[in-house]
Amino acid sequence: MMLPVQASFSRSPAHSRIVKIKPVYLIWNKKTINDFSPESINTLYNDGYVFTRTGKGDMIQTRSLRIDLSQFDISSENRRILRKTDQLLTNIHSSLPTDNYHWSIGKMAHDFYETKFGKGTFSANKAKELFTDKTKSNFNSLFEYRNENQTIGYAICYENSLILHYAYPFYELGTVNSELKNIGMSMMLQAILSAKERGLKYIYLGSAQRPTDTYKLQFSGIEWFQEKNWSKNTEELKETLAQQT
Repeated sequence: MMLPVQASFSRSPAHSRIVKIKPVYLIWNKKTINDFSPESINTLYNDGYVFTRTGKGDMIQTRSLRIDLSQFDISSENRRILRKTDQLLTNIHSSLPTDNYHWSIGKMAHDFYETKFGKGTFSANKAKELFTDKTKSNFNSLFEYRNENQTIGYAICYENSLILHYAYPFYELGTVNSELKNIGMSMMLQAILSAKERGLKYIYLGSAQRPTDTYKLQFSGIEWFQEKNWSKNTEELKETLAQQT
């Protein structure tokens, strides 16, 4: 999951973009792009950049995490989690923007991120923007997670023919009970499996910046960006994260 970035953008008289970012997580660099071709975007993701929610074309370079899907195999622990959440139906996979937006989606996103990360992290209006306005959003793909009775959660993503960026997942916190306590992991796993089944090369899982992010390192094929190159040495990353406060 990618934690939202708090940032403000303004234009100079020459219309270049001046970016002021209050870091919420590690940021090495940032840029705003105008070339949205898959080839250009794939190159930037390979250089450690990821799309953010702050504005059209806004990207940051961070300690990105990705899975090489050719190296991914589901583990026994992954299977256990999926069995425990088999009430959760997924792969209701669609494109963004969508006309099927309801205010309750924005409330779900707002409540989830406020509970997990604090006030002001993710507004209902921002969720509406990401779902409905392609002139302001970088994200073009959506996973909807349902059980037999209701929609439990969503994941806002960027996708092309080679990569999937699993960027902003959120779910109805009231559904997390003893039977669905692994709902967040189940959502991520099902997105990983969907990407692999559809022949994508990589799935990006946000960044690694806190000790609690080590749960993402359990997946086979995981790689992390070291500012200049990608590494598969997860023990080194665990040591780095253990030093973070």
